Amino acid sequence: MNIYVLLKQTFDTEERIVIQDGEVSDDGVKYVINPYDEYAVEEALRQKEQHGGNITVLSIGPERTAEALRTALAMGADDAVLITDERIPSDEFSVSKVLAAYLEKQPYDLILGGNFSVDSGGGQVAVRVARLLGIPHTSSITKLEINGTQAAAQRDAEGDTESLIVTLPAVFTAQQGLNEPRYPSLPGIMKAKKKPFQTLTLDDVGISEADLAARTKRVSLTLPPARKAGQILKGDLPQQTAELVQLLRTEAKLI
Repeated sequence: MNIYVLLKQTFDTEERIVIQDGEVSDDGVKYVINPYDEYAVEEALRQKEQHGGNITVLSIGPERTAEALRTALAMGADDAVLITDERIPSDEFSVSKVLAAYLEKQPYDLILGGNFSVDSGGGQVAVRVARLLGIPHTSSITKLEINGTQAAAQRDAEGDTESLIVTLPAVFTAQQGLNEPRYPSLPGIMKAKKKPFQTLTLDDVGISEADLAARTKRVSLTLPPARKAGQILKGDLPQQTAELVQLLRTEAKLI
């Protein structure tokens, strides 16, 4: 079984977000594998343990993304591919086009990714890749069982559980609760240094910059306003209620 994992490098979720000149400052910040993509890597490893095969972790990003890919190799993935090129816009349309252009030339049976990335939260890339490749897609899975060319998945449907049967090849995105990602072992870290690692550009993938014009544009980026001090309403209940309605109308402008 040929398994591909779509992986993104994101800020550590404990990092403090600082906005400078309309952009998120990355001075001194720690980068990690997107937490939802970690579930995807772990699921790929578990499926390989059951069915055999090869796991390739695939990412688009700057050169520092290699660190996240090597972490996935240390967890147990077999090889890694990093597509890094300043000509690739950062919006989901462009990223998915490049990923699909690469994948359509590869033999694949199963493609896994995170439900969404914690930095942008778009949750579009895997869906778009599946559409471009013309294969089924199931998002937010919490269980996956594969039997031959059939995959039985359970997905989180806003608090309920939905069960589906999908024919492979297919794309699945991992939700929290699918598994518990393992930590890279010391032998795994040492082995990762010798595993195949490809670094490609748009020219290697065979897609032109003209095909990747971004469909979305960030107009502005700001932190939410600081929370104001709370107010204690005085008087009896009718007086408090009247004052609350007045504040909601005049200050909060909610009614």
